[in-house]
Amino acid sequence: MLGTVVVGIGTAGRVRIRDLLSPLSSSASEKMTVKGFVSRRSLGEEQGVKQISLEEALNREDIEVAIVSTENTTHEDQIRRFLEAGKHVCVEYPMALSYTVAVELWDLAQQKGKVLHEEHIELLTADFKQLKKDVAGKNIQEGTLHFTGGPLQGGFGFPSFSGIARLTWLVELFGELTVKTASLVEEKENRYMKLTAQLLTQDQRPLTWIEERGPGLSRAKNINFRFDTCTMEQLPIVPREPVGLFMQDLNLFAQKLLGQVPPTQLQAERRRILHCLELADRIQQLSQESA
Repeated sequence: MLGTVVVGIGTAGRVRIRDLLSPLSSSASEKMTVKGFVSRRSLGEEQGVKQISLEEALNREDIEVAIVSTENTTHEDQIRRFLEAGKHVCVEYPMALSYTVAVELWDLAQQKGKVLHEEHIELLTADFKQLKKDVAGKNIQEGTLHFTGGPLQGGFGFPSFSGIARLTWLVELFGELTVKTASLVEEKENRYMKLTAQLLTQDQRPLTWIEERGPGLSRAKNINFRFDTCTMEQLPIVPREPVGLFMQDLNLFAQKLLGQVPPTQLQAERRRILHCLELADRIQQLSQESA
């Protein structure tokens, strides 16, 4: 059994504890057992799991795995400390707020012989899985992905990083991209922001990513993808899958821990994650230059 600690007890951290306590039957995650959780707050216990200090989590020999569910700005330090302590790490996206740091962390994981897994539950949703099937084989001419949602609290980083799930959608659907232009409109007094990035596919087809947040904006993803044969203007309407998104991700992480994921899949995942972080870096740079 792989002793596991959950770091951070927000929504994601609580779900992680729940899934570790009740893993999917006959899945790789049955090989993981929760040994405690770490939080800045004094909580005592959560779902019957005891709170432990960060130092205890780093030093205990029966804890081999850390699941980091803290604010984005803390990810780099948490990952680095657990890898240096010889632990495998699962972290909610993004693993870092710069491409260079992410490369350093992945290199450190390789040096230590440990698994570093960045969660991307947005690729596990039923609507995205169906969308990917619907897009397969079609030639994109131009497209837009427009996300809206409420204001974010502090600690999430620049919008190209906090919203990297949408960028990951575009890369997963249309391949590696380049950034043509990017701009950020921000009204801090109104807690409103709008990031617009103009991207190009490898065939020089234009894609627009808009990340818009503010009070009263409902959480939604709107698409308009024009292909040579058709246009898609809404996401597929499909039923939810019986296995939750975080449970699916936990199983994938556990499969990596048990050596059940082919090296080619691991390499492709690393390439995609680092590519998206590099795009996010470039979008931030261009946005700040144009401000």
